[in-house]
Amino acid sequence: MSDNASVEQEASGGRRGRGASGGAAARRAARAGGGPGTQLTYIKRKINVYEVLNEEGLSLIEKNTDTVLEEIGIIFRDDAEALALWKEAGADVKGERVHFPKGLCRSLLKTAPSIYTQHARNPERSVQIGGNATVFAPVYGPPFVRDLDGNRRYATLEDFQNFVKLAYMAPSIHHSGGTVCEPVDVPVNKRHLDMVYSHIRYSDKPFMGSVTAPERAEDTVAMAKIVFGDDFVENNTVLTSLINANSPMVFDETMLGAAKVYARHNQACIVTPFILAGAMSPVTVAGTLTQILAEVLAGASFTQLIRPGAPVLFGTFASSISMQSGAPTFGTPEPSLVSYGAAQLARRLGLPFRTGGSLCASKVPDAQAAYESANTLNSTILAGTNFVLHSAGWLEGGLASCYEKFMMDIDQLGMTQKFSEGVDLSENGQAMDAIRQVGPGSHYLGCDHTQANFQTAFYRSNIADNNSYEQWLAEGEKTAPQRANELARRWLESYEAPHLDPAIDEALKDFIASKKASMADAFT
Repeated sequence: MSDNASVEQEASGGRRGRGASGGAAARRAARAGGGPGTQLTYIKRKINVYEVLNEEGLSLIEKNTDTVLEEIGIIFRDDAEALALWKEAGADVKGERVHFPKGLCRSLLKTAPSIYTQHARNPERSVQIGGNATVFAPVYGPPFVRDLDGNRRYATLEDFQNFVKLAYMAPSIHHSGGTVCEPVDVPVNKRHLDMVYSHIRYSDKPFMGSVTAPERAEDTVAMAKIVFGDDFVENNTVLTSLINANSPMVFDETMLGAAKVYARHNQACIVTPFILAGAMSPVTVAGTLTQILAEVLAGASFTQLIRPGAPVLFGTFASSISMQSGAPTFGTPEPSLVSYGAAQLARRLGLPFRTGGSLCASKVPDAQAAYESANTLNSTILAGTNFVLHSAGWLEGGLASCYEKFMMDIDQLGMTQKFSEGVDLSENGQAMDAIRQVGPGSHYLGCDHTQANFQTAFYRSNIADNNSYEQWLAEGEKTAPQRANELARRWLESYEAPHLDPAIDEALKDFIASKKASMADAFT
């Protein structure tokens, strides 16, 4: 099972893209709500992480995890190669269940990098994964969209391309993501080709690969090699892709097959237990953390059996459920505690960490969506998350990608990026000249320091309405979703594609045409 309804999840061909990052323009973009011009670099966090477990608690969970791995084991389903590799590595293999001697998985993970660069075809868009970096990527996997006309319907390839374009234009989204929605108007066995091509053609940010079958992962790598070159791909990371555990404590042949493809080619895997606590893990935070750590240790260390040194992330997607209906719930305290704890465990392993996003269960972009998304995003950044899927556009428990919520979310991402910069302690930040000039009993509106800083002093939302009631009435009494709707339309109308070398574009189209011609359409 995947994060939602769908499993899907100096390089050649690039040049300085429209709106490259840098200088005063970047600072203005950070404070102006994220217009479709200047791009921001990935976040370099200057704030402390928030931790919920002390040494005793962490050691207890690690001890319990060792017990799970050794005594209970993890199933590696329908993959004889995986079982043979584990047996050779010293694990006790009984049928499809692998039992791990204490320390085996951690020993294997010593070769995994704690920080790596995912290269974009535009080198200025490359991102650091790990360390103090946070990278925002959009929603992943919904089969439905809530469109700009207010309809909930199945997603199409046009929707997919639109979300790629919006993510490209959003300064506070640093990564193009993967399956931003599931284009159900394209055959299942061929749609991965159109999706990967859309990320390459309509954006120059980093992107994710297909994981719904090993051969589709191979196609993704082949297309990446057309863009970046064979040697560059084999010696650098240009893809970061999602590998879900089939919780509880199973890795199936589909995910294992995709993981093997990406690891063999030195591409990054996000090993992510998909947890609905109470259904797919225990109802308690500590029990869920124990299971998550066991699944990640088994899956992440497996990538090192395939290729030592291949990048791998400690991932978790943890939600609670309604004990009355069984439906997933978001923005609640327990998943936040899981995220904080899992981030601590990831840091102890020395692996980059993925969790969180802007998650909600609401069916429309309303107050429930806002509260739940804000709660999730807040814990995401304070946990010190390195790679954030579902940063923008998630609605209805991940069943729908929403245009309006996408725009509202990226506004919040801009605020989060500003918050992550921490406190400015430079001479300008200290503002002593302003305090001296104004003195007691006056105001700062006209002082030199305020005049010099007013354009960039505070974050300016491009969604919120802070005007008077009378002006709001005069301008049509618009709600936040209505303003987001208008903004999305304006962005899509003004979209300009980044440059792509025509020879590379032609080679990609030829590859796709050849692949599609080699197989009949399949819609299941």
